[in-house]
Amino acid sequence: MATTQPVTDWKKEWFEIEDATYLNTSAHAAMPRVTLRAVQNSIEANKFPHHLDDAIFFEAPIRIRASLSKMIGAKPEEIAVTAGAGTGVAAVAHLLKWKPGDEVITAKGEFPLQYATWKPMEEREGVKLKIVAPRDRFITAGDLIAAMTPRTRVISVSHVRFDDGSLLDAARVAAACHAQGALLVLDVSQSCGAVPMDVHDLDADFLVCAGYKWLLSPYGTGFFWAKSEHQDIGRPGPFSWTSQATDSFFALSYVDPKPSRSAKRWDSGEAATYFNFNLAAMDASVDFVLRAGPELVREHNRKLMELLFERLPKDCVVASPLDSTQRGPCGSFTAQTPEKTVELYQKLQKESIIVSLREGRIRVSPYLFNSERDINRLISVVSA
Repeated sequence: MATTQPVTDWKKEWFEIEDATYLNTSAHAAMPRVTLRAVQNSIEANKFPHHLDDAIFFEAPIRIRASLSKMIGAKPEEIAVTAGAGTGVAAVAHLLKWKPGDEVITAKGEFPLQYATWKPMEEREGVKLKIVAPRDRFITAGDLIAAMTPRTRVISVSHVRFDDGSLLDAARVAAACHAQGALLVLDVSQSCGAVPMDVHDLDADFLVCAGYKWLLSPYGTGFFWAKSEHQDIGRPGPFSWTSQATDSFFALSYVDPKPSRSAKRWDSGEAATYFNFNLAAMDASVDFVLRAGPELVREHNRKLMELLFERLPKDCVVASPLDSTQRGPCGSFTAQTPEKTVELYQKLQKESIIVSLREGRIRVSPYLFNSERDINRLISVVSA
C-alpha cells in the first residue's frame, strides 16, 4: 500500500494553469512537472539514441510494475503494462474458454468499454450480456448479485462510476462470484491512485485501469492485473515480441519466442524502451502518485467535495452519494432540469471553470493542485 509523503505546497509540483480553474482529473490528468521532465529526457534520447545502452531497455516497465504493485498490494509479475483499461478487459474476454449461454453481467450506464468488449462476444462465443439497472439511485453490489444466475461467468463493472462517482462494494460482489465459480473484472480507472486499495481486500480476479486519469499518466497508458492463479488458465493468443520471460534485451528470442507465463504476456505492443514517450511519462507519474499516496488524494478530495455539496445553491441537486465512504474522488450535481444543467455547464466553461458533463450530470474532479478557492470560484459562478 502507498504511504503519504508530506509536501508543503503540492500546487508547486505542477506548472501553473493560469487561464482556467481545472477541476477535471476524472477526464484527463494535468501531469506534474516531474512527468514532463521525464518526457523531455525521452525526447533527448530520441534525438541522440546512441547515447543510451540497450541494457536499460526494460527498466521503465520494471519500475512501473514495482510502483503499481506497491500501490495496489500486488506482485509485480501479476501486472501487465497496457494501453488502457479496454486492453485488459479484451484480454479477459479472449483468454477465457466460453460455453454457449455463459452470462456476462455489467451495469446500466457503464463506461462504453464494457459494451464495446462484451457485446461482440455474443456473436463470437454465444455468450449473453446482461445489463443491470439500479433499484435505487446508484448501482450497488446488491443489484449485481441479485441479477446473477447459475450461468453467470463474469461480472465486469467499475469500482468507481465515471458519471456519478459512486463506489462499489467490490469485495461483496467478489464473494458472490467466487461462491459459484464466477469471476469479477473490476475497472479501477476512476479510483486507482486516488482511493487506497489492496487486491487482497478487493478480491477481484482481474483489475483494469486507464493511466490518464488518477495515475497522472498520458492517454494510451494503463495496466492489467490478474491473480496469479488465473495466469495459466488462458487460451493461447498473440503476444508482443517483448512479452517474453526475460527483462534483458540480449536474452530475447528471435527464432522461437514464447510468451512469459506472468502477466507480462499481456503487455501492449512496444511496452518497453526509453524511446517510448508514454512509458517514460507513466514511470514518473506512477512513482509520483505512489509517493503522494492515494490516502492523501482521497482525503483532500473528500474535503473539497463536501464543501461543494454544502454550498451548492438550492436549485442544484447533488447527483453522487453524500456519504463519502460510498463515493470515489469525484462528485456530480445537476440543475433542476436537463436543459438547465447543460446551460449551467456551458456557463462554467465560458468562465474557464473546467469540469465535465457526463450522462446529464456536471462532474467535478479536483486534485492536489486544487484548493477551497477553486471550489468557491465554481460556487460563485453556479450561484450567480
